[in-house]
Amino acid sequence: MKKNLVTVLLSIGLSMLAAYGVTKAADINDGTKVVAQDGTITKTVNLSQSEYPDLTYAAESAVKAVVYVGVTITQQYQMDDPFYRFFFGNVPQQQREQQGSGSGVIIRPDGYIVTNNHVVANATKIEVTLDDNKKYPAKIIGTDPATDIALIKIEAENLPTISFGDSDALRLGEWVLAVGSPLGYQLRSTVTAGIVSAKGRSMNFGQGQQNPYGGSRGGNQLHIESFIQTDAAVNPGNSGGALVNKTGELVGINTAIVSQDGSYSGYSFAVPVNIVKKIVGDLIDFGSVKRAVLGISMSDLNENLADALKYDSVEDMMKKMKLSSLEGVYIAEVSDGGSADKAGIRKGDILLTIDGSKVTNGASVQEKVNSYHPGDKAVMTVLRDGKEKEFSVEFQESAAGNGVAAANGEIAFYGAALRSASRETLARFGLTSGVEVVSLGSGRMLEAGASEGLVIVYVNDQPVKSPQDVVNIAKAAKRSVYIEGVTADGRKAYFGFGKD
Repeated sequence: MKKNLVTVLLSIGLSMLAAYGVTKAADINDGTKVVAQDGTITKTVNLSQSEYPDLTYAAESAVKAVVYVGVTITQQYQMDDPFYRFFFGNVPQQQREQQGSGSGVIIRPDGYIVTNNHVVANATKIEVTLDDNKKYPAKIIGTDPATDIALIKIEAENLPTISFGDSDALRLGEWVLAVGSPLGYQLRSTVTAGIVSAKGRSMNFGQGQQNPYGGSRGGNQLHIESFIQTDAAVNPGNSGGALVNKTGELVGINTAIVSQDGSYSGYSFAVPVNIVKKIVGDLIDFGSVKRAVLGISMSDLNENLADALKYDSVEDMMKKMKLSSLEGVYIAEVSDGGSADKAGIRKGDILLTIDGSKVTNGASVQEKVNSYHPGDKAVMTVLRDGKEKEFSVEFQESAAGNGVAAANGEIAFYGAALRSASRETLARFGLTSGVEVVSLGSGRMLEAGASEGLVIVYVNDQPVKSPQDVVNIAKAAKRSVYIEGVTADGRKAYFGFGKD
């Protein structure tokens, strides 16, 4: 009886192999399509020994180039002592020091190190500890709050480095390692493993979430959001550390966690290395980031867009727009005289690719555009009336002169270009008036939390209808500017910045 059962199972197994078109053992390991005689096509999975995730080389090489970053912040404060003030006058200002820490990645053997802006922001002293326990003072070369990237340097030579990989080439499910110093000095050079959970992730680090960053102290919000999400364990202190692939190449800088208690909750986020390369290159070459702008307002292809455009459903929108999928972004507005406008891109086009790279959502557009400099060119593919069209776009630099009006009517405001929100945009958010952020460059708006497509509703608690309202209210403010509005994806936004 047992013999017959084995024979039956063996026959079933052989039949299943035949049905899937696997004709010989070699086909199981080649990872290519297999075509059977009956025309059946299947894809096999490469199960060769070399494909098993041996992460030892990546871990052992990467850990040598990841450093511990100790930070000291000197703060001025004044005690309110009525007794002292009564007898001696005002209490003199005093100083106190706050300690912080994070991680960094050596990218050049002459001492250039990448870390997070929120790790070193406002630091009065920075000390770097290498994997071999040698310590060096460090200085800040430059920072970019928009991406939360900073570049620091120590005076040393022949340091171990990590080579840059290609974050665009990462695949979902691919193994990655996070290397850093979670929870401080005692856990330096810690390696954790996980997989790529998502790409192009945009996250809202809202109020009430404690310590959204992997560092041991808070910092500015991130504004150019196109993160690599992984399930590699990252905790406070990992900020600025390396995310590497299984060959030991740097694919991201670990930057944030989203957690109610400030500890790892199953997922973490890293700035893609393709953004990092451009940022640090600018900081080394120019001392600041040269940021290109496309000059569009965009919306993801989803149910919210279908409702705003008054389609019956997402399916109805796809049918009438002649969409084969929901990959891409809807161009809601095109800035007059901007990069997209000059190239011939129109409102209502669906942006599909940038230089051959697929666009999946607004975050992926941000990531790709942020890799270009003003003056660079890119070929963009859009869907218009059901047909794909290509346009050559030359990127422009963002507006910078505060209060200056451009020929197209837009007004510059702390690095942003503003215009009155269109009726369609106001209707989409249920607003009666507002001012839209058309583009962003380096400046206080970007640093404080603004994003392209943001509709400003109030400035210092006063409603605004035109860009000039925004400029006038800010000009009249004595100390700071506080802005309330709605982001391009419908989230409420609150941020402020000092005038001086």
